[in-house]
Amino acid sequence: MTTQKKTTIGGQAIIEGIVMKGPKKSCTVVRRANGELVSKTEPTPSRAPIWEKPIFRGAYTLFTAMKEGMQAINYSASFFEDEEADVPPSRFELWLEKKFGSEGLNKVILSISTVIGIALPIGLFILLPSFLGGFVPKTWGVLARNVLEGCVRVILFLLFMWSVSHMKDIRRTFEYHGAEHKTIFCYEAGEELTVENVRKQGKYHPRCGTSFMFVLIIIATIVSSIVFSIIDITNPFVRMLAHLLLLPLVVGISYEFNRYAGRSESLLSRALRWPGLMVQHLTVFEPDDSMIEVAITAMKAVIPDDGSDEW
Repeated sequence: MTTQKKTTIGGQAIIEGIVMKGPKKSCTVVRRANGELVSKTEPTPSRAPIWEKPIFRGAYTLFTAMKEGMQAINYSASFFEDEEADVPPSRFELWLEKKFGSEGLNKVILSISTVIGIALPIGLFILLPSFLGGFVPKTWGVLARNVLEGCVRVILFLLFMWSVSHMKDIRRTFEYHGAEHKTIFCYEAGEELTVENVRKQGKYHPRCGTSFMFVLIIIATIVSSIVFSIIDITNPFVRMLAHLLLLPLVVGISYEFNRYAGRSESLLSRALRWPGLMVQHLTVFEPDDSMIEVAITAMKAVIPDDGSDEW
């Protein structure tokens, strides 16, 4: 799709809502069960100059996005009553509340969920394939081991995305994902942010997080193939440690790749981002008008007056 501008504004779908993050502000909008829109706008945290540099900015952006994303998901979940609200708390729950207090317990739960949210994709898509790759017979050679490891990563990623997309609640979140993309496309096209204008936009965006994760998996395979061809590491646990050490570099390269592919409209960039756009068929679905309204509300809150969101 041809657009008039490229924006650095990005978003994330959460439970019955959307987060839009601009250069100066981020806005979380959630639609409650009664139809009311709840909006929370916060200033975008500043970062040290080192985190603005190529490669470094990729690692910073990903890990802060994952942390803030989990916090946003927990925030949106707080607006919906638990179906088991009438069930008495267990002894363990009572002990935790006595130990930490209600507010402290919420912070503990949030911290645990944030750690799990960051550790799960790293463990599933990076460390597990690396661990399994360590058991490939040495006689197969380094190249075969790395190729098989990369194939396992891609298969796990696609199976995971396919399976969660068939879950009812997750599918609704993926529909909000579509509303986020369409709204950004509408803004980039220079059109007024109305439901009618947003609805007609495409839903697969080249700078999507799904595309980024897919690119990260491919880059991880390429980087590890180069490193492990120089230093042949076969021990499963050492391979996992090596992947952890390489992760910031892999993330940084993947981020720069996505920036180039998302900014340029050359034939090369369109070819490079095509696989990621195809993967979005698993995580981006057509939204309804109420979801588009949520995305528009969040988007309008973060658009800067000075054009500082130019890509």
